[in-house]
Amino acid sequence: MNEFELKYGCNPNQKPARIFMADGGELPVEILNGRPGYINFLDALNSWQLVKELKEALGLPAAASFKHVSPTSAALGLPLPEALKRACFVDDVPGLDGNPLACAYARARGTDRMCSFGDWVALSDECDAMTASLIKREVSDGVIAPGYSPEALEILKTKRKGGYNVIRIDPDYVPAPRERKQVFGVTFEQGRNNCKIDRTLLNKLVTANRELPETAARDLIVSLITLKYTQSNSVCFAVDGQAIGVGAGQQSRIHCTRLAGSKADTWFLRQSDRVLDLPFRSDIGRPDRDNVIDGYINQNEEDVCAEGVWQRFFTRRPEPFTREEQRAYLDTVRNVALGSDAFFPFFDNIERAFRSGVKYVAQPGGSIRDDAVIDCCDRHDMVMCFTGLRLFHH
Repeated sequence: MNEFELKYGCNPNQKPARIFMADGGELPVEILNGRPGYINFLDALNSWQLVKELKEALGLPAAASFKHVSPTSAALGLPLPEALKRACFVDDVPGLDGNPLACAYARARGTDRMCSFGDWVALSDECDAMTASLIKREVSDGVIAPGYSPEALEILKTKRKGGYNVIRIDPDYVPAPRERKQVFGVTFEQGRNNCKIDRTLLNKLVTANRELPETAARDLIVSLITLKYTQSNSVCFAVDGQAIGVGAGQQSRIHCTRLAGSKADTWFLRQSDRVLDLPFRSDIGRPDRDNVIDGYINQNEEDVCAEGVWQRFFTRRPEPFTREEQRAYLDTVRNVALGSDAFFPFFDNIERAFRSGVKYVAQPGGSIRDDAVIDCCDRHDMVMCFTGLRLFHH
């Protein structure tokens, strides 16, 4: 198959639409179920590159959750602590720790559950039955992987009344070294971003503290590879082998850092006893629990603890999670890694990152205010490396 007709493009009025190989060759994908759309394929092809590179760089199965051509998270296949299992709603899965791919998916899908609602999933390895069963119970548009076990494929085919999108990609496919796209009838051409992100990229340490443990290096690599496939400007917080806060597509660097930091804070707070022990009614489903938990932590659109409101969600009225209590909890967080797709122009980004437990930073460097940024890191005993590599993605 060298061409696939799509229902429409980004929007229903954008017809006709298709994907095809300009050289007339075979598409590197096979559609095993469903009918993926234009945005589905954008998410699929970007997310596949991300998990493929994570696996190559760090040697562990990887998974990603994508929405609107940016990752909500990406993760390696490391076992989950019990609190994280509960926060990700996978504490009921026997044998999870023995399945690295399922662990990677549980981490990626559980990081930012609100943003992952209706996501696209990417898996670095063949999808097995356990991973397929975890995917089946979440709201999702589709999945891309290099293969599927027969049992896994049958499980996925039952999702969304049989219409769930399942794509198999050729893991050996290598695209042309130059890529093109059109904007307003004008064709753009550039060399593909084939930069290799590995441990050697972190060798230029510029702070007084130069102790970079291998676990921190791993997390910085996770953040940088995630940024490579995130709409710019972007900043990514990572810890324990997974991206925990992605700030994508902001015009200001500090807004990227604030957004990513607030997502990381929510991820940490979801694992607190206060949140894990919320007395939900048994008839409240996962998506509604996600919305309520977000409201409980961030105290946004609706006070879920208010009289006349809490009864809709809980068996008893929970005590509010005050800002002071949240701050005390977050002050115990340490050793978070932070990557940036371009240099930090002001030290305010470091101050904000420190409030979310950041200890390790990787950024290209090259700002006229590098000295001020380094000085801020030194005041907080942080470790920072200059990669010399910008990772803009549009």
